[in-house]
This record gives sequence, C-alpha cells and structure tokens, in this order.
Amino acid sequence: MGKQLFQETKNKVFKSATPDEFAAVFEKVLAEQKDNLANPKLITAFYTQNGFDPVLSIDHILKNKIDLSSDYFYKVTQHGLEPELFQADEIEALQKKFQDKKAIKTLDEAYHDLAMLELLSANSLINYSNAMQFGIVSPRRIYARYYTETKRPDSASMSQIFHTADIKHYLDSIQPKDPQYLALQKMLTDGGQAKGMTVKETARYLVVNMERLRWKNKPTASKFVVVNIPDYRLDVMDNGHSVLNMKVCVGEGRNIDKTNTLVEYDESDKVDRPFSRETPQLNSVIHSVQVNPVWNIPQSIASKEIIVHAANDRYYLANNNIDAYKDGEVIENPETVDWSSVNKDEYSFKQRPGNDNALGKIKFLFNNQSSVYLHDTPAKAAFDNSMRAVSHGCVRLGNPQGLAHELFGNTSKYETIVKDMGEDNPDPTTIALPNKTPIYITYMTCWEDENGTIQFRPDVYGLDIVLYAHMQKIMNKKNPADQLAGNL
Repeated sequence: MGKQLFQETKNKVFKSATPDEFAAVFEKVLAEQKDNLANPKLITAFYTQNGFDPVLSIDHILKNKIDLSSDYFYKVTQHGLEPELFQADEIEALQKKFQDKKAIKTLDEAYHDLAMLELLSANSLINYSNAMQFGIVSPRRIYARYYTETKRPDSASMSQIFHTADIKHYLDSIQPKDPQYLALQKMLTDGGQAKGMTVKETARYLVVNMERLRWKNKPTASKFVVVNIPDYRLDVMDNGHSVLNMKVCVGEGRNIDKTNTLVEYDESDKVDRPFSRETPQLNSVIHSVQVNPVWNIPQSIASKEIIVHAANDRYYLANNNIDAYKDGEVIENPETVDWSSVNKDEYSFKQRPGNDNALGKIKFLFNNQSSVYLHDTPAKAAFDNSMRAVSHGCVRLGNPQGLAHELFGNTSKYETIVKDMGEDNPDPTTIALPNKTPIYITYMTCWEDENGTIQFRPDVYGLDIVLYAHMQKIMNKKNPADQLAGNL
C-alpha cells in the first residue's frame, strides 16, 4: 500500500502506510461518519466484508487521476441538479491535498484523509449513479395519484460502483442518452427562454421534466398507447413513431386558472393535494372494449350531481336514460321519489346505452385502481377548446373509432365494433383485444416535437410545482445523509 500510494502522490509520508493500520483508522472514520451517509448499511457492509480496502481511491481516483468533482459532480448543473448534492467541494479539496506532495504532513493525517476521500467518494458516487439512472425523487412518495410502475435503486444497482473495472467508463455509460432528455438539457445549458416565460421559469420547466425522464418508468413494448395529460393528447406509438394521435379531454385539475405557477413557491406547495377529478398517472394494459356501454355512475357523481339534478327536475332521470336502484332493485317510477330528502348512500344509478350516454358508443378497458378508462363522448364541443381538463377523471377520446381500428386492425372484430356503434337500439357488447396493448397515462409539460421544437404546456394539475418543490427540498438539505436518503 505504501509503495503504491507514494507512486501516485509522490508524498514521502505514504511510504510507511500499511493496510492494517489504515483499516483501523478507516473503520473508526466510517463509524464517526455513518450518520452523514445516504446509504450507511450498504457502504459499511461492503468495506467490512472487504477488509476496509480503499478500492475507489487507490485503484481508480489516484491511479487513473480521475477528478470526480470537476469531471462529473460540478457538471450536474447541466442536469438541473446542484453539486452540493454530491459533496463536490469536499471531494475536490481532498483530491487537491493528494495532488500536492507536501500538503499531507503526517501518517495519521494521510490515513484520515485517505479514509475520508474513500468514504465521500463512495457515498457521492452511489448518489450520483442513482440520480443519473433513477432520478433524485421517487414519484410514488410525492404524488397522491401516481400508479405507474417505476423502478428505484436497489442494493445491486448501488453496489456497481465498487465492482466496475473502469469508474470513468461506468460514469460515462450512465449519462442519460434519451434524445428527449438531450434536447431539454441543451435548452437548459443554453439558457433558452420559452415564449411568454422568463428564463428562470423556463429552466424550472426543463428541470422537472428532465427529472421525469430520468425515472425508470418508460414503455418497453414496441407498440403502446400514451396519453399526455397536460397536452390533452393521445398517441399510439409503434416502434418509436406515432401512428395515430388525437385530442382528448382529461379530468379537471387544481391549477386550471394558473393561480399556482412556476414563479413562486410556499411551504404548502410541497404537499400533493390533488383535485378529486384529476386523471391519475398510471400504466396498464388495454384488454377489451365495450361497445354501447352501460355507465355505472360512480357514487361521488351520483350524490353530488345526479340526485341534485333529479331533485330539480323530476323527469331528469327518464330524459337521460338513467335507471335508479335501491337495494339492488330498479325503481319503476323514479319521478315519484322526493330526491331532495333521500339518503343519498342508499341509491345507485346506471345510464343505459344510447347516443346520449356519457360514455358515448365505446369505452376501452384496462385494469387500474382508479376506475378510469378511455371512452367516447356525446359532448364533442369540448374538443374545440385549448383547455380540455373537463372530465370527472376518465379520458374522453376525440376519435374513438380510429383508436379501435388501430388496436383491432381490419378484422371481423373491428367490423362488429363499427356495426354495433351504428345501432339505433343498441345492446352492450364486450369484445376482447386479440393483442393486449400497454397504456401509459403520463404527465410531461415540455418535450421536443418531431420538428425539433421544444413544446411547453401549462401545469394544469400543479404537478410541476410539487416536483420542483421536492427537488429543491432535497438539494437544500444541509446533511448529506438527508439529501437523498428516504427517496428509494
């Protein structure tokens, strides 16, 4: 050890260094610094099992003259992150001491500084690796309505930095390479400004969407359906290209009037309090369609809207083809019920198939815990509006028959769908997809379009505000252990 350290540092103090003496110092330093580590159990376990060998410092940093701070940690501003998150200043200061052959005066100081360099490097390299590959925020921890499968770092992924033969090659390999990410990154580093926004506000849009792109929640299938809530648009993607796109209407949001923007934040913005009608973020698989569906009206809509309308207009239910039920039995003459005084929880409602059915002529089904689906609608006027966050949570389709054709193709099942959708006196029919298709309901407020232009959309649900506030909270933590810990 002494010979190798002297060869790398040219500092004579290191000539007398021995593995056993260093291990004793390193074990003590590790115990003292344990509370300052984001992943203390993993780091302690590795060095304990490996005899407190400073593998990162000797085999990579000193031997190969890798400047972690200048080459990587200071450059995280290009990713919308702060160097302090990776203890860049502390590591740089230690590296400079090892580069100056007279800076370290005693063997005790040499052992201590080598232990600190090893420990800080291990901690920051794990955090950096996690940030580049998984993001710094776990979306499930900050969003109340986030149901998309998202992989987070585990012990296997975090241990890679100890087992790589070439740290520099590994760090270069984990840089985000998604063309969308690189496009947003370029605009961020160039100080770009979106129309109608300040440079600072533009940067915040870019930063939160780059964080979303680092999350491991992207589709892996060659063909899938994706709905982007802020863009009010659905695309069918096939081998990286949109083969069908259409306008959609999504659930009402908390930020429709834009009173909360990316300009100012307060403590309350750090808590996700979604509006009850917001469409959730999720992934699932479309397995079937219902043509001429019956609408089983949710209890929340029934109590807040249907019963209120029925109380004001005794023929409201009949005029809208809605059947009322009590104790599972249909009520034959609902116009005789005094809806203004009933116990709302005792009644349920279904709307029969027809041209006025709120679900239109077809709905697309996929398993999810929020009871949402894609569906047709008789209310076509909303598609002419630029702001289309108007539904109760489900996604209304601008071209439902087009989606059916794209999913079923020119098959007999599709011919049945077209025939049944045209029936004057329809009966509900369920038809299974021959090839189940993944669906992703996502939330991206800026992206690069096919023409290379960065598009921006209003933060209709305020989810950018929530995400940015949490990112700032992590990056402003004074204790390094508190910065990234707890976001797995």
